[in-house]
Amino acid sequence: MRVGPSQDEIRRQNLGALLRYVHVRGATSRAELTNALGLNRSTIGALTTDLAAAGLVSEGAPKETGRAGRPSLVVRPESARIYAYAYSIEVDRLRAARIGLGGEVLDRRELERPRGITAAEAAPLLAGVAKRMHEAVPDDAICVGAGVAVCGMVRRDDGLVRLGPTMGWVDEPIGAALRAELGTNARIAVGNVADVAAFAEHARGAAAGCDNVIYLYGDVGVGAGIIAGGRRLTGHGGYSGEVGHMVVVPDGTRCECGSRGCWETEIGEYGLLRAAGRSDARGREALLAVFDAADRGDARAQTAVRKAGDWLGFGVANLVNIFNPEMVIFGGTMRDLYLAAAAQVRSRLNSIALPACVEHVRLRTPKLGEDAALIGAAELAFERLLADPLDVG
Repeated sequence: MRVGPSQDEIRRQNLGALLRYVHVRGATSRAELTNALGLNRSTIGALTTDLAAAGLVSEGAPKETGRAGRPSLVVRPESARIYAYAYSIEVDRLRAARIGLGGEVLDRRELERPRGITAAEAAPLLAGVAKRMHEAVPDDAICVGAGVAVCGMVRRDDGLVRLGPTMGWVDEPIGAALRAELGTNARIAVGNVADVAAFAEHARGAAAGCDNVIYLYGDVGVGAGIIAGGRRLTGHGGYSGEVGHMVVVPDGTRCECGSRGCWETEIGEYGLLRAAGRSDARGREALLAVFDAADRGDARAQTAVRKAGDWLGFGVANLVNIFNPEMVIFGGTMRDLYLAAAAQVRSRLNSIALPACVEHVRLRTPKLGEDAALIGAAELAFERLLADPLDVG
């Protein structure tokens, strides 16, 4: 009976650990890799040689060094050669990007998403964007797969969007639809937009180095990506993080999900525009117009922003009490609301959150900006390669 992993399994694990480190940290010296991974210099040398032979990394002298003596070789991800496609399906737009190993955005495109289109109608639009981007791809480049970020509840096993109320989606097979457009061998991973954005900010953004993070994302609706103990908290089927559907006003305003009084009816697009007397307007530009009007002294806009900021702080306080995060990041329209009503958010948070939970919480906006969802979607696609670098191609 075999006891413990084989030498080949250990080698693959070490290759994955080294490639993941360089993927997240960028150009890294062999000396740093030796210290960080706890392996000896000869093992690091052998591993980097294997990864370089596979075309995943390159090695060279550092661009500059202030030390005497022979500098340690620097290992760099082959961002231009190894890449993934990333898509973000949002209420009003479709976005696509080609993202290289190491998280470098090599190309990005955007087009309007007519409200009401299905997954079957969105898939050819996204595939068409990918084909246009592919025209600039070097002949020797390798695509490791594609990742998709969606505003909705995504079934982890097969990428089915069980419910996307703000997009009008119920049981929409976006993963299968894209696979049909891109080819049956395409590797496609699908995730919730807030979850993948949290993944990206935790790996290389504002939350790098934080193991307990809440990424609050707003579009028309509101969702959260949650990092607990350094791991993504996705739930049994992949549906965790639907914080916008916490009921905060029993028998309140009807929500897109069918319930009443959900948190997003108070802080989401529709609720804020309704409170500002602009129910006929739609989209992020309409929200920004409300914030601008509040800045210029419009009394109704100011009241609407203060009320939404108060509700935002109320919900964040409850999340802080439940998850005890080190950081809360406000993305999408939640970033705009937080910046417009930061005083109300912090005041409400401090007044009702437990002191032990709130005393170390940092409130931040995304370092990766709007790229967070695309970079996070690409991270989903890179996961298989990082788990087994010899599986490239």
